[in-house]
Amino acid sequence: MNIPFYKYQGTGNDFVLIDNRTNIFDRERRDIVAQICHRRFGIGADGFILLQNKEGYDFEMVYYNADGNESTMCGNGGRCIVQFAYDLGVIGAETRFLAVDGPHDAQVKNGLVYLHMIDVHAVNDLGSQAFFLNTGSPHYVKQVKQIEQYPIFEQGKSIRYSEAFKPGGTNVNFMEMQNETLFVRTYERGVEDETYSCGTGVTAAAIAASRMGARVPVTVKTLGGDLQVSFTQAGENQYTDIYLIGPAKRVFEGQIEVSF
Repeated sequence: MNIPFYKYQGTGNDFVLIDNRTNIFDRERRDIVAQICHRRFGIGADGFILLQNKEGYDFEMVYYNADGNESTMCGNGGRCIVQFAYDLGVIGAETRFLAVDGPHDAQVKNGLVYLHMIDVHAVNDLGSQAFFLNTGSPHYVKQVKQIEQYPIFEQGKSIRYSEAFKPGGTNVNFMEMQNETLFVRTYERGVEDETYSCGTGVTAAAIAASRMGARVPVTVKTLGGDLQVSFTQAGENQYTDIYLIGPAKRVFEGQIEVSF
């Protein structure tokens, strides 16, 4: 059968989205998800997202990594599905939806999506300017120098698969403050490569950078564009009112033939 799809990107982090409110896509077919996300034999994307009906919410976000596995929260994917729902007319300028890490509020205004992230209750200082925290997905964050030349893939893969983070592994972020802007590069698990941007990673890096003197809200540069992260520190390791702010754009739409 032919299924309509939409391609969106949020600062270069790209996703295939399907309006699945009528259950046209079998959410258990992870093999099909992986094929769709393949950049040679499919549409190509960092992730795959279903927009589903959910009682008590405007919609539910079901997120898959490019390898076909359902995964933890994706911040840029969250911004993209909000823009998608807005473009479809499912929501107005404000929404409340359910994701794997719980409810999220969001607003669409002035060409940007403001996504309310979950609270952070622990920031583990690992020493050597490195931190570990969960912003909906687990993230290792380390400050480095000369980030443009830093071996992101090699170092990121090594940390992602290290004994310290087994069995699930972790996303790995490297950051450098450049004037008043935080430059963040990410090795993303499930994609198993550097991505142009990672929303939960940018959020984690912004919080880590604030502990090292960065001014809030934090302006963040990624390979795919600029984001902003605002939050309130409510205690030594407590962060609330966390917002990931940035653009989400429709790239194209089409139909793909799928056999269930």
